[in-house]
Amino acid sequence: MVAEVMAELADLDNPKTRRVNEKHGDDHGVNLSALRAIAKRLKTQQELACQLWETGDTAARLLALLICRPKAFGRDELDAMLREARAPKVQDWLVNYVVKKSPHSEELRVAWTADPDPVVAGAGWALTTERVAKKPEGLDLAGLLDVIEAEMRDAPDRLQWAMNHCLARIGIEHAEYRARALGIGERLEVLKDYPTSPGCTSPYAPVWITEMVRRQQDETAS
Repeated sequence: MVAEVMAELADLDNPKTRRVNEKHGDDHGVNLSALRAIAKRLKTQQELACQLWETGDTAARLLALLICRPKAFGRDELDAMLREARAPKVQDWLVNYVVKKSPHSEELRVAWTADPDPVVAGAGWALTTERVAKKPEGLDLAGLLDVIEAEMRDAPDRLQWAMNHCLARIGIEHAEYRARALGIGERLEVLKDYPTSPGCTSPYAPVWITEMVRRQQDETAS
C-alpha cells in the first residue's frame, strides 16, 4: 500500500507546483486539492499514516497527517514529529490537524512556547493563539502581550508570524485588551509592509484587528 501511494504521489508531482512551493520552503509538487482527494479515498488509516510519515517525503507526510488518528499519538511522538518536520506546510498541518486534537496539546503548548528552537516555539504560539480564541480561561493575556511587546520585533520569521497572529487574536477576541494590542502593533510595525493580495486582509496587526472587529460588529448589527 505504501509503495502504491508513493507511486501515485510521484505521478502527481508537478514541476511548476514544486517551484512555487519551494519558494515557501516546501519541497513537494503535489497539488493540495489532489492530496486531499487521496486522503478522502483512503479515509483514516493510522498504520499507513505512520508508514507514510517514516518515508520522510513531504507530500507523503502531508497525506499522513490527513489520514492519521490524532489521539493515537503520544506526547513524545508529537514532539519528535514537529522537530523532524522541517517543511513549513508539514509543521502547520501537524499543529492544526493533529496536535490541536490531541489530549497532549496543552502540555506541548507550554513546553514548545519556551523552546529555544524558534520553529518549535512558533508551534507553541500557534497553540496559544487557538486557546486565546476558543479557551482563554486561565491564560495570562496581559503576560502574553508583555512577551510579544518585548520579543516579537526581533524574533525569527516563523516565530514572529506566530506571535503576531496571537497579538491580533487577543485584540480581536478580547475588547479589554484591544487598545493595548493595537498600540503594540503600531509601535512595533511588524508586517506593516507585508504584500497583501487584493481582497485579503493585511497581517499587520492594527489593520487585521480593526477589520475583523468591524466584520463582527456588522454581523451583530444585521
